[in-house]
Amino acid sequence: MTSLRRLGQSGLATVPLILGGNVFGWTADQATSFAILDAFVAGGGTMIDTADVYSLWVPGHKGGESESVIGAWLRRRGRRDDVVITTKVGMIPGTGLAPAAIAAAVDASLARLGTDYIDLYLAHRDDDTQDQLAVAQAFDALVTAGKVRVIGASNFSADRLASALALQESHGLARYQVLQNEFNLLKRDGYEGAVQDLCVAQQIAMTPFYGLANGYLTGKYRSAADLVGVRAGRVGKYVAGNGPHVLAALDAVAAAHAATPAQVALAWIAAQPGIAAPIASATSVAQVEELLGTIRLTLTPDDLAALDRASTPGVPA
Repeated sequence: MTSLRRLGQSGLATVPLILGGNVFGWTADQATSFAILDAFVAGGGTMIDTADVYSLWVPGHKGGESESVIGAWLRRRGRRDDVVITTKVGMIPGTGLAPAAIAAAVDASLARLGTDYIDLYLAHRDDDTQDQLAVAQAFDALVTAGKVRVIGASNFSADRLASALALQESHGLARYQVLQNEFNLLKRDGYEGAVQDLCVAQQIAMTPFYGLANGYLTGKYRSAADLVGVRAGRVGKYVAGNGPHVLAALDAVAAAHAATPAQVALAWIAAQPGIAAPIASATSVAQVEELLGTIRLTLTPDDLAALDRASTPGVPA
């Protein structure tokens, strides 16, 4: 059985893969989303990530569509206690992390999810227009009220995360236990360095998003001719950059393990210091079953070194 990884100093834990919910109600309709969620849990998955802003970017959507799909799935299955639900606040335009906005947003998320508590609630991005202590107090109030079990942050710099943690500690408030920044083989600077050092020192669990670089690291987009579909506009920069070099290294490691490039890319993330689990989304049962192979894949030190070299431009392979 795959061992669980603790989320910071909290009582929450996850297998080394988190299911991203950004596609639910967008590129995966409700029936497909239900099938994906069922397959994820059946395959040993435990943690599902969403946000109140998913999927506001779709014409006609208002945000909260993903939460609504997850809530409908929870009602259908009739069980809540075997999954960890993460959602976020602060990215819907005009709201940010104002204390009143946080208080209103959590109630709206709870209603859409059809639950009386959120396991992990994150500040979706930093908001330097708000007083950090007031923000910390607003999140602490949610924990005190029992609406939220654990809190975390997303898209924070090392300096801002450190100052938030210092305020939470000095005032005896609920503490950020999780950080969710972008991190993958083609985008490492959002975590490595000061952020990673802080997370490791402060026992903050990192649960990075875009683990597959918008799908590029699946190997689906290997040339300009492959740039079609909803993600194509986001992966062209990798095709023209260091992407092909990284894909070649992924292919080699994948072949040695009878794995896929996506599984290897996520396993590399999961092996890095301070990482609890990468987040990846799927739009079909076949995709989620492939992703679940990540939790049973252990890379060797040589594998990790080869991928590290390939993902560092200018370093000989």
